[in-house]
Amino acid sequence: MKDFLPISKDDMKKREWSQLDFVIITGDAYIDHPSFGAAIIGRVLEIRGYRVGIISQPTWKTTFDFRRLGKPRLGFLITGGNIDSMVNHYTVAKKRRKEDLYSPGGKSGYRPDRATIVYSQKAKEAYPDVPIILGGIEASLRRFAHYDYWDDSVRRSILLDAKADLLVYGMGEKQIVEIAEALDSGIPVEEITYIKGTVYKTMDKNRPFKPVILPSYEEILESKRKYAESFMSQHDNMDSIHGKTLVEPYEDNYYIVQNSPQPPIKEIDLDDIYNLEYMRNYHPKYEKDGGVPAIKEVKFSIISNRGCFGSCSFCALTFHQGRVIQSRSHKSIVKEAEKIIDEEDFKGYIHDVGGPTANFRHRACEKQVKHGVCKDKQCLFPHPCSQLKIDHSDYLELLRKLRRLPKVKKVFIRSGLRYDYLIHDKDDTFFKELCQHHVSGQLKVAPEHISPKVLDKMGKPKREVYESFVRKYERINKNLGMNQFIVPYLMSSHPGSTLNEAIELAEYLRDIGHRPQQVQDFYPTPGTLSTCMYYTELDPKTMEKVYVAKSPHEKAMQRALIQYTLPRNYHLVHEALVKAGREDLIGFDKKCLIRPKGKGFNRKNNHYNKDKNRNKRNSKYKNKKSSNNKKSRRRTKNRKK
Repeated sequence: MKDFLPISKDDMKKREWSQLDFVIITGDAYIDHPSFGAAIIGRVLEIRGYRVGIISQPTWKTTFDFRRLGKPRLGFLITGGNIDSMVNHYTVAKKRRKEDLYSPGGKSGYRPDRATIVYSQKAKEAYPDVPIILGGIEASLRRFAHYDYWDDSVRRSILLDAKADLLVYGMGEKQIVEIAEALDSGIPVEEITYIKGTVYKTMDKNRPFKPVILPSYEEILESKRKYAESFMSQHDNMDSIHGKTLVEPYEDNYYIVQNSPQPPIKEIDLDDIYNLEYMRNYHPKYEKDGGVPAIKEVKFSIISNRGCFGSCSFCALTFHQGRVIQSRSHKSIVKEAEKIIDEEDFKGYIHDVGGPTANFRHRACEKQVKHGVCKDKQCLFPHPCSQLKIDHSDYLELLRKLRRLPKVKKVFIRSGLRYDYLIHDKDDTFFKELCQHHVSGQLKVAPEHISPKVLDKMGKPKREVYESFVRKYERINKNLGMNQFIVPYLMSSHPGSTLNEAIELAEYLRDIGHRPQQVQDFYPTPGTLSTCMYYTELDPKTMEKVYVAKSPHEKAMQRALIQYTLPRNYHLVHEALVKAGREDLIGFDKKCLIRPKGKGFNRKNNHYNKDKNRNKRNSKYKNKKSSNNKKSRRRTKNRKK
């Protein structure tokens, strides 16, 4: 029967179930949609005959909610939610967020900090003998010892702190089925040490076969260089073909063991996952709270692929989904589109068709099939590899099929779109149809910065590539008679950026006349190469020193420089320019960023009242206007008399 997974004993009775096989505990509100990991895992297990229930956002002060569905026969499956709970709760300035889009009514406070750890410990307290398996982005990126920005310290593997038995990293559909089958066959959870894409703990150092031994937790606490070396070993073993088993030792005779990654999921299997009978909405129990805001962005969107070979340094996709692209078939995607069209509130617009990178629909090159991804080079950086297959024909054909569906007015692309891939496509057909049919007035792309030093640390192409893309975009739109714009995403305070690089970016924005409405300050989250640089102040690829802006004040100055035209940023910008010895940018010349302080300076509007006569003229005009208004009122009164 098509229904939400059980969330209460009453739901279980309706299905005539006395006990569940698995209980999923999630930090998000329960949304049964394939954009949410808990929903996917639940449906994947359900279709294989397992009885699955969901406890969403349990109260964590007691074990009452953790006992709500009774004792599961096989295990608890625990995730912090679609977003890391600490990122969900705190801004990069470590200020508490007021909203949580993944909670009822968008209100915060429904989940604890470090939700995966808290839920796991409470589940263990409720039923000590039930296996606990961790999954989701929060657990996946904390599977080894990691730098924690919020504590400003290196924390142990989350598997130890959560007191869990097993951890699934990456997209876990294949792993969870293998784990379920093993538990169902009676294998103790401590003996399930052979499944790819999982991490386990052991006190037997001989259990893993021919592993790569990472620096111990104690070593990386003492040496930032050791931390960087450990990170690169993890980074280089994220491929399913040549990735090795990794072992991280701990002082108390525990060993954290990561098995090699799962192979990329096949198209037919990916189709099966997304073709399952999802309710495609939040649970009705949230109606009284106004629903769950997170559904709005995904309800009329379609996930078409996974993985990304862009390999930006600040992105955790390499550690979570990997660099190999996995795509769904056209048939599966069109079938999902037809379900969207049948929704009562569908207005004719498919909001997005994409994934981590919308215009990646196939492997970067044929070599990856047999040999995996390259360890020592990237596909797009510093320039496209000679073996890179640049072809948009499959994606273009998919979009055309969706555009032709009845009741579809427009199909937009709002996922990340790699301009540095698109610009190298010799066939302009996709570019033209992108502008003509799939942009809603503004195309968002991510050059992130323009300074060569910063771009090198980001793993992003030179500014000339972005500028070439902008020129081509403008030319195509002009030929189409369309007035559409590019909105560039920019990042401040990334490792490698000093005040000089931030000023360089500000000057570039001045020259092109762009005033960014939003700026992303670099956020050091677990699992990224940039976070490793932030903590160690070393580039782990070369072990060279890297400048890192760490003080909140300097980060505020770098951010303010990108939005130097805003009056509230004046004093920070002024301080930054003086500190960097760039007073030449303070003045009245058109090349200056701000004007100097002094007599007549208007703090609110960041300008001088230079023309006193103009002010007098304005005053006379106001007086004259006021006088005319009085005369007009007198005439009106006389007419009435």
